[in-house]
Amino acid sequence: MFRDTKSSWLSTLRYDVPASLVVFLVAVPLSLGIAMASGAPLVAGLIAAVVGGVVAGSLGGSAVQVSGPAAGLSLVVVDLVHTYGWRATCMITLLAGAVQLVLGVFKAARAALMVSPAVIHGMLAAVGVIIALAQLHIVLGGSSQRSAVANLVELPGQIANLHGHKVAVGVLTILVLALWTRLPKPVKVVPAPLAALFAAAVTTWAFGWDVTRVDLSDSVTEWAFPVLPQGDWHLVVAAVLLVALLAGCESLLCCVAVDGLHTGRRADLDQELTGQGVANMVTGALGGLPVAGVIVRSSANVQAGARTRWSAILHGVWVLVFAFGFGWTITLIPLEALAALLVFIGVQMVNLGHIKKVHGHGEVPVYVVTMVAVILLGLAEGVLAGLALAALLALRRLTMVTVLKREDREGRLRVTISGSLTFLGVPRLTHELRAVPTGAHVDLDLNIDFMDNAAFEALHSWRLDHERTGGTVDIDELHDEWYTLAASGGRTLPKKSPLKAPDRSWLPWAHRRRAPAEPPDSVGAECQLTAGAREYHRRTAPLVRPIFTELARKQQPSHLFITCADSRIVPSLITASGPGDLFTVRNIGNLVPRRGAEPHDDSVVAAIEYATQVLNVRTITVCGHSGCGAMAGVLSGGVQAGSLPGLRRWLRHGHHSLATFIELEGDRLHSGALDVLCRVNVQQQLENLRTYRKVDELVRAGKLELVGLYFDIGSARVHMVPPLRPATPYVGMPARRVMTADRRVLGNPPQTGRGARG
Repeated sequence: MFRDTKSSWLSTLRYDVPASLVVFLVAVPLSLGIAMASGAPLVAGLIAAVVGGVVAGSLGGSAVQVSGPAAGLSLVVVDLVHTYGWRATCMITLLAGAVQLVLGVFKAARAALMVSPAVIHGMLAAVGVIIALAQLHIVLGGSSQRSAVANLVELPGQIANLHGHKVAVGVLTILVLALWTRLPKPVKVVPAPLAALFAAAVTTWAFGWDVTRVDLSDSVTEWAFPVLPQGDWHLVVAAVLLVALLAGCESLLCCVAVDGLHTGRRADLDQELTGQGVANMVTGALGGLPVAGVIVRSSANVQAGARTRWSAILHGVWVLVFAFGFGWTITLIPLEALAALLVFIGVQMVNLGHIKKVHGHGEVPVYVVTMVAVILLGLAEGVLAGLALAALLALRRLTMVTVLKREDREGRLRVTISGSLTFLGVPRLTHELRAVPTGAHVDLDLNIDFMDNAAFEALHSWRLDHERTGGTVDIDELHDEWYTLAASGGRTLPKKSPLKAPDRSWLPWAHRRRAPAEPPDSVGAECQLTAGAREYHRRTAPLVRPIFTELARKQQPSHLFITCADSRIVPSLITASGPGDLFTVRNIGNLVPRRGAEPHDDSVVAAIEYATQVLNVRTITVCGHSGCGAMAGVLSGGVQAGSLPGLRRWLRHGHHSLATFIELEGDRLHSGALDVLCRVNVQQQLENLRTYRKVDELVRAGKLELVGLYFDIGSARVHMVPPLRPATPYVGMPARRVMTADRRVLGNPPQTGRGARG
């Protein structure tokens, strides 16, 4: 126990204390700037930073997230301050914290993740634009207007009436912020906001510039307890809910994002919401700004090496020590420098990376509508507009129906209907079905996951009419039997089914629907095999019997297919091949022992000889896959093979693959090293095949082709992998260039490692 406690404290001293100092240096200037943008006393930003660090850090559900005043909430706060006054705004913050506390206790945190990220990103971008426009006036020596539109209209006049020293200090601050990231790494240990404010303060002092100084007369000693807001209580309740939900959503989304930045304990979202609620109650009572989890300080915390919540807590302690012990230094900061810092932060909140992400999912309209509506109408109105558009787009996607028609060689018309069949899709459905020629023989595939009564009636009515006029309709349902149950008068399921296809032989046993007589989870592997054989005899054997009758005389495969024994690799599935197409060899790691290699192995050699000299195959394919356990063993030098002597001996045949990998990638391991080795292993096995004289002769004569495949299990994609040396080498191009230049793919391969980047 003592040893564990000592180790914990040593870890805190080594990692968390330095990280807390980095976050503290980032938090102080940001807290002052956000307080200024919120129209609140500057000390309110420091109070929120202290409470966010100590209270939210102690009680929250994330080990490394840092909470404090958030720029995204400044627009709400400034409006509340203008409407109700500062002390009433503090009461709204306190009540919002109580709402968050209740939501956290009742486990409602996950509901916040239902909000479209496009709405959140659009809102934050709009807030950034509004902050930048408002503070730009202060940088230019004037004062900001009430709305973004007014600030934009007044901007030309403000530029025409420049104030020399004030503009100069603002420009200096922005230059330092912009150039700081380009400086050497040792210099960048000092956070850019702190360096910019320090440069501004020193410059104005040295040259005696006429600037506006930060005023801390509204200090903690003048604290007064918050008061209830006066006015329409409906609007007050709406304000409380708005602060609670916005701060909660921003904290929880930040929490999820921070989880992706570290490998430690995952966050408990309900506990995080509870901690944020308590923190907002405390900061409201003490006269601070609303608190939320903030990504800038949290990511700085992770990058600085924080391991536990002690870093966030200590950063709050350092802010408190600074406020009481060195608060007088704040008065040296020019107000225009703080405004310039806010302009820079506002511009950065319009994140192009977020636009690219939402563009990939077709949600740019949601982002743009939210952003424009927040700027023109207000925060609440803009968020509601974004949510409404996101809901409409989601409804459109969920009810989208596609109807594909094609005619096969036998003259039958195959119609495939995909999507969710609801009343909203009936017009398109009936339009497409009416275009089917009268009297046609139709194979109708229903690739749907839901069908309501209106869609069934439309489909069933068309079928009856089509058959009445001499046509035929054979319906095959790829998912749950929505049409069959409805046609028989049975009760359909009340909700959409998961995307599964029962009674399809290519699905794993665990994904198929068992017959009612079979008790779930009570059949072993032997019973599953027996049941699978019975299903084969009942459903598949009658269909394939003519093929196997023909194949019974002899086999004439065109491919020798060498692949791994991994249970997730199904050669016939990933190559769309059938009986008699592939002569298959499977072993651990899809290895081909080189001619004369030790330990000696005749099984693979026998298969190669038989395939090339008896069956006369035209192609030998080596197929590897992602996350191969055999390659993990090779990469570990046999350590992962453990006490399996046979496996360790077998993996010696992978040493050439490891040597080629080191030659191409270097000896530094990276996150994608395993999958790069899996690809290189395929190329090396193609090389190993060339060590057999007969194979090499056939390849050189153009009678045999060597093909490399790589199956990415996670994406279910098959990629082509070229040999290290083609049958006819490229003149003047080294092997490394050949591998990169001739990387042909089926689909887009994942970009991992330096080899993938070329």
